Amino acid sequence: MRGEISFEDFSKIDLRVGKIVSAERVAGTEKLLKLLVDIGEKEYRQILAGIAPWYEPEDLVGRLIIVVANLKPKKIRGLISQGMLLAADTPEKPILLTVMENVPPGTRIR
Repeated sequence: MRGEISFEDFSKIDLRVGKIVSAERVAGTEKLLKLLVDIGEKEYRQILAGIAPWYEPEDLVGRLIIVVANLKPKKIRGLISQGMLLAADTPEKPILLTVMENVPPGTRIR
């Protein structure tokens, strides 16, 4: 455990349901996938995720995931990542967090 945070700190995190609209491998890397994710905004978000060893891009399209939407953009391998998907870190592979029912992209998680 990494230590406690306040409710106020937690409330700063903007978690939303995202729908993966496209996915592709990042050329020259073994781990990175480039995802375009609908989080209910005018434009899709580009998110880079190190999940390529465990997930095929075509299997991810259409999946609903949980996204940290207000993470500061970060340049990775010359591409900008505009968020982070959440996954459970198991010994076998990262398991993408999702929702049990069909909800619209952009729905806030609280």
